[in-house]
Formats: sequence, C-alpha cells, structure tokens
Amino acid sequence: MKYIISTLGCKVNQYETQAMETLLNAHGHECAAIGEIADAVIVNTCAVTAESGRKSRQAVRRLSEENPGAVIAVCGCYSQLSPNEADKLGAKVIFGSNDRAALVDAIEKAVATGEETRNVDEPFKRREFEKLPAGAVYGRTRAMLKIQDGCVNFCTYCIIPYTRGRLRSLPIADAKEETAKLAAEGYGEIVLTGIEVASYGRDLPNKETLADVICACAEESGGMRIRLGSLEPTVITDDFCRRLAETGKLCRHFHLSLQSGCDRTLKVMNRKYDTAEFYACVERLRKYFPGCALTADLIVGFPGETEEDHYATLEFIKKCGFSQMHIFPYSRRPGTPADKMPEQIDRAVKAKRAKEAQKVAGQMHRDYLEKQIGTRLDVLFETENEGKCLGHSDNYIEVAVPASALRGEVKSVLITGVDGDMLTGEL
Repeated sequence: MKYIISTLGCKVNQYETQAMETLLNAHGHECAAIGEIADAVIVNTCAVTAESGRKSRQAVRRLSEENPGAVIAVCGCYSQLSPNEADKLGAKVIFGSNDRAALVDAIEKAVATGEETRNVDEPFKRREFEKLPAGAVYGRTRAMLKIQDGCVNFCTYCIIPYTRGRLRSLPIADAKEETAKLAAEGYGEIVLTGIEVASYGRDLPNKETLADVICACAEESGGMRIRLGSLEPTVITDDFCRRLAETGKLCRHFHLSLQSGCDRTLKVMNRKYDTAEFYACVERLRKYFPGCALTADLIVGFPGETEEDHYATLEFIKKCGFSQMHIFPYSRRPGTPADKMPEQIDRAVKAKRAKEAQKVAGQMHRDYLEKQIGTRLDVLFETENEGKCLGHSDNYIEVAVPASALRGEVKSVLITGVDGDMLTGEL
C-alpha cells in the first residue's frame, strides 16, 4: 500500500504523524513518491481555530482530488470535534485524537475490503497515555518524544481540552527507555513535547514533575541534546531552571505561552499568571541559561481588548525582548466561552494590531540575530545545499556554513554575519 500523510497544527500532531508512519512502514507499506497516486490518504487535522478547521477540510478535498480512488482517512482534533463534517468530506476512516494503532489497522481493512470505520471516543473518559513509537520522519536528524497529552486549563479561547481530554503522562520509566532507543539510533537532538507539558505527572501515582522527567531523559540521552516544547510560565521556578541547567543537555531555547501582555486581558482569557509573574520567569531563564532564545505566542484583538490594552502588550513584549514571536489575530472558535463574549473586535482592527505587534517582534528578532555575531554556537547540521551545510543552533536559529557532509553532526560555529533570518559562520 502506498500512502500520503498530511499534517496540520502543532508539534504533537507532527509527532503522532511520524508515529503513524513508523507503524505503517513496520507493516510493509510505503510513502507515495511525489506525483504518485496513493492508495490511502491520511489527514491529521487541527481544530485550534476556526481557520484551522477550514484548512483541514481544504486539505482533505485537495488530496481526494489528487488521489482518485484512494481511501480517505481523517484523524486529529478537527475530526474529534466534528466527525459528521469529516463524513461529509467522503472519509471512509474517521478517528479522533486517539488510538493511532487501530487507525492504521482500519486503513488497511478499508484498502483491502472497502470496510468503513468510525472510531471517535469521548476524550474526558480517557485515562491511559497512548504509547506510540518515538522517532522522526525518515531522514530527519531531530527526533520527537511525546511525554504528555490532554489539558484542563480551559482558557476561554481554546477548544483543545474538548478534543484532547484529561491530563495523561508517559511514565518516567517509559520516557527513559524511549530516550535511550533514540540515542542508540544516532539522533542529534530529542524534542520533548505534549499538549500542556507543564502539567506533566499530575496524573501519575508518584506525582512526578516535568523537571523529573526531563532530568530522567537527560540521563539516557547520550550524545543527544534536549529541546523542550511550549512551556506554561507556571512551571518555570528557580528549582526547575536550576535542575535543568545542571543536566548540561538543555538547548537554550524556550517557547513560552504568553498570549497577552495585558493583565486585564490575561484574566479574561483565564490564564493562570499575570505579567509580573511572566516577566519573573523570563528573568529566571536568562539567569540560568545566559544568551537563551525566548520565543512566545501572542493573540491580538481578543474580545474587549482596548487600544490601551494593546499598547500595554506592545510595551510588555519589548520589555521581554523575545527573539521571535508567533502572532495571531484572535480567531473565534465556536464552542469556547470567548466566542460568546461581547465586544468582539473588528477584523480590520485585529489585522492592524497584528501588524503593529509583528513590527515590534521583527525588530526584536533582528536585534537578537545581530547579538549572535562574534559568538560561538553549537549547530546540529541537517541539510546541504549549494556548497553549504545548514542546521539549527542550540538557541534555535538556522545557521549556514561553507562545508559538506556534516549532516547529523553537532559542530561549534563562529558566527560571522546575518543573512535574512539566518546566521552565517565558519567552523
């Protein structure tokens, strides 16, 4: 069987896609070559915003047209939330955000016999962590390991608790075992990811913490460095930072879930911190990981956000000095409290505020890149192009050097210049 997988959304979706590829390949199936018509098309969907849902539907339609006669399988958060809509798109196999091994079996049956399957459960009834093979899409030098699933924060703009369910954590013994396997396979870096990793361990019998599992993985990581997925500020204590720094394995890049730089807006969003607490986390990370890159997500134009609130946010992100930001105009998501809030912001105003925030973020990004000139960065090389090797530094900046045959190696690079969003240097 030849298959195609299209992935939308977060790093957890990316992880689950590579796990499905691993399962499919283990069953003797192959990824279709570019231009080759597949027997099965799998779309791993996203539902974080209404726009994500639209893109998920669009991907299903496009791939159906490009692969006439293929079995269409849909999984992920969008089909978890709206299985009937997935059915209308002509999917023969419909799963939600769980049970990928059964999904692979259902696709095989559909291709062989035409049998249709719908398997969408109730997320809040899930109790067990779904163990999937860790690793990477073929040919990658960076592997991923999902250590946590689910979220019970119930931010007012977010649908994900309703698509992923309760907190579930990968036991530390299993995390260590998977990390050791990846180290033995020769990966240069492991990314520990999850839906809300700050909550790691609250469901486990011994109540281990995120710091516990990171330190445990570090013990088994061999030559791999460790990169973290998105962090909630609530977990970034002095003890957390100290323990991670002592491993000597952590990449100096931390992605923080900010969402707003205005205390009033944060409260309406049902976030669990204010700007003072957030900034204290920024200072802690810079104390324990000098020169680290701090990146963040930001939503502009949230219901009720005034011009004063917006400009308070702009001043706050300048104060934080992020190296890069992901900026989103607020997108209404049916089924969330924010969708029903009064004082929805006009689309043109949201676009204007996003543009203003992006201008500030762009300047901070350029400033951070300029500060790297003259420093030495450890770079994991991943690709080669036109006489140059390209990879990512430990602080997650793309770096190019004139060299060849370095793929999969970590080398110290003297940074000599900036080329757009990339650094240039020499070994």
